[in-house]
Amino acid sequence: MKQAYNRRKFIHSAAIAGIGIGLSGSLSSFGKSIYQEQKRVGIIGLDTSHSIAFAKALNNSSVGTKYAGYKIIAAYPYGSKDIKSSADRIPGYIEDVKKLGIEIVDSIKDLLKKVDVVLLETNDGRLHLEQAIEVFKSGKRVFIDKPIAASLADAMAIFKAAEKYKVPVFSASSLRFTTGAQEIANGKIGKVLGAETYSPCHFESTHPDLFWYGIHGVETLFTVMGIGCKSVVRVNADIADVVVGTWEDNRIGSFRGIHKGKQEYGGTVYGEKGVSTIGNYGGYDPLLVKIIEFFETGIPPVSSQETLEMCAFMEAADESKNNGGARVSLESMFKRALAKNKS
Repeated sequence: MKQAYNRRKFIHSAAIAGIGIGLSGSLSSFGKSIYQEQKRVGIIGLDTSHSIAFAKALNNSSVGTKYAGYKIIAAYPYGSKDIKSSADRIPGYIEDVKKLGIEIVDSIKDLLKKVDVVLLETNDGRLHLEQAIEVFKSGKRVFIDKPIAASLADAMAIFKAAEKYKVPVFSASSLRFTTGAQEIANGKIGKVLGAETYSPCHFESTHPDLFWYGIHGVETLFTVMGIGCKSVVRVNADIADVVVGTWEDNRIGSFRGIHKGKQEYGGTVYGEKGVSTIGNYGGYDPLLVKIIEFFETGIPPVSSQETLEMCAFMEAADESKNNGGARVSLESMFKRALAKNKS
């Protein structure tokens, strides 16, 4: 058993090391802020409500000092091209951001000439690798909104490119920074022994099932459980999907993706010192505060290792579904992604 565990650990470590980041995955070696006098933000992708929410928050002069004076000054709208629910938003969102004094530019290249840091908001994860590399080449720090990519292989390639160009990057769902989840992650109920999280789980045919929207609940699960998931089993039904992960220390964490019924976010967490609910969703502001801190320091609040493990968890969930609910190891997902990136 110990030999099998060590092999899993080796494969997982090799996947991370293979993209040149190492197990810490923090890219913290980039040091303290190099942007203290540079507050110009650019957006890539006006096909998501996140872009509008961030623009209104940062460009509202009454907000105060928590955003350190950062303002969005330019946006490149595209953005999803063949996902109708996203692409149809772009014309209206262009007009919305113009009212906030944001210039619309014709290319990412033009955007990068005008800004110091970037919010990569494109809703279509398939475009993130290409768009992120263009930003990395400019040397500008970038936040990539969920999902970081539409596959584990692309997510690995993004972090490898970030290391190549020595540019800090991170990705996260706003659900990660819900007050309840953060309190639990910081020890409110002692060591977390298990958790059950839930969120809406709409599918998009161009992405693995959980990448599109279920990622919110998956990210909450990893926020409280931490890394170390070794295998996944998925039960699929019209009403909901339930994905159960087993961690290396035999803790169990599950995610319920809601298809029918009340669409809410939350969860229950079991700890050594008590049982706690995660509580209500706290909106975009807690995430945006973390993004600004990241722009200032260059230190990502979420490690590459955790983001990649979430991607492996979600891909393993699809593999389990395709195999009638069979148990799937995350090791196999990392091996397949490594092979794809080498081909």
